[in-house]
Amino acid sequence: MLGGNIRVDSQCSATLAHMAAEGSIPDQPIPESYRWIIGLLLGLGVLVNYFDRVNLSVSHDALVKSFRITPIVFGEISAAYSWTYALCQLPTGKLLDRFGVRKISLLSIFIWGAASMDAAFAPSLLLFFAARLLLGIGEAPTFPASAKAVGAWFPAHERSFATAIFDSTAKLANAVGVPFLGLLILHIGWRWSFAVTALLSFAYLIVFAVGYREPHRFSLHNFVCFDRGISTSELTLAPTIPVRRLLRERKVLGAAIGSGAYNYVFYLLLTWLPTYLDQTQHITLRQSFLFTGVPWLVAAGCGLLIGGVWVDLLIERGCDASRVRQTVLITGTCCGLGIAGAAYAHSVSAALIAITISIGGLSAASPVLWSLPTLLVPNSSSGSVGGIMNFFNQVSAIAAPTLTGLVVEWTHSYVYAFVIPAVYILVGIVAYVKLLGRIEVIDVKGALVGSAIS
Repeated sequence: MLGGNIRVDSQCSATLAHMAAEGSIPDQPIPESYRWIIGLLLGLGVLVNYFDRVNLSVSHDALVKSFRITPIVFGEISAAYSWTYALCQLPTGKLLDRFGVRKISLLSIFIWGAASMDAAFAPSLLLFFAARLLLGIGEAPTFPASAKAVGAWFPAHERSFATAIFDSTAKLANAVGVPFLGLLILHIGWRWSFAVTALLSFAYLIVFAVGYREPHRFSLHNFVCFDRGISTSELTLAPTIPVRRLLRERKVLGAAIGSGAYNYVFYLLLTWLPTYLDQTQHITLRQSFLFTGVPWLVAAGCGLLIGGVWVDLLIERGCDASRVRQTVLITGTCCGLGIAGAAYAHSVSAALIAITISIGGLSAASPVLWSLPTLLVPNSSSGSVGGIMNFFNQVSAIAAPTLTGLVVEWTHSYVYAFVIPAVYILVGIVAYVKLLGRIEVIDVKGALVGSAIS
């Protein structure tokens, strides 16, 4: 169908003409401020989304008492969400590229809200486990959809900050959500804490339905086609590159492996940090809820200011965009090695310093990481790249709580639990250097020709 001489530019023009003829792209200018409303809307969604995720780690002791579970079982429950989340990533990416952000996200938000409500009223461990599986299905499109929306609405020189808005709220959700949900549990019980997050999710569903629109509803002038398979404009219309072909791209694999390393540390801290501080530093659970917020507040600030504002500022001032992004990505990931320091910490302050350096550096790199789907491929394939990256993420999200539970159960120590992610971070750094390399669009025409031949 595509053949050897792919005319991406002519296909793009034909697509635009067809959409204009059908009236799906009214010639209506976009308000300058609207894209930032989109950015804030995406950030709010991730904030609510992560309240649902972090609720489990905060509820650790209450769930142990209610269902009489062991550390291994808690690790399995923590990973349950990630099993379905991971399995849904590749099909989710294709669905986003086909149906758009709005339709998929509305369905997604409804499902994750229903899952939280189901968890609140689950009468048995089995049904609670099922609710966590459903939560993974509902939340699967969140980050690929947000990355795709940023690629559609923001020019390349603004994407780091726009990405940092929604990415940093994931850390802010831990900083704010852990003490907030912890207090809810202490005063009204773990079931009501899950019910509250469900209600917040349904409220966000209404806000998103009212506030988010696809960019093609506004103006033809937002669509910029490319002649050589390269574009840094707001939205690029091009044939979708098949997932099987994207999986053979070195840059995509480098981004995915590095992303998986980052997410192992993230989910280790997301699911086990309050319990780690409680069991190793011998502080009360109430204190652990408060101390847990410190690393996440620093992480949110690093992501927003370094990975977002600083990166875009340097690029806007004429610095080489790829070099700026590579420097922040690799340096921030190197800081992630600080997680090993928590293995040998003998005080609360030492543990928090090591953890803060690790998650702060990784969070500074994260906005760059999540801007890659729209920097490596046209936006017509960015959902698929985001899905590939998030699949690797969720393999790590499954491994992190599960392996941690096993290691703690077998060794009665957290030493190896924090050494394992440090080794994985080293693998991620090598992947960024050797596979990802320069951050630029892949050979789109070559990828399309290769997929047609294969």
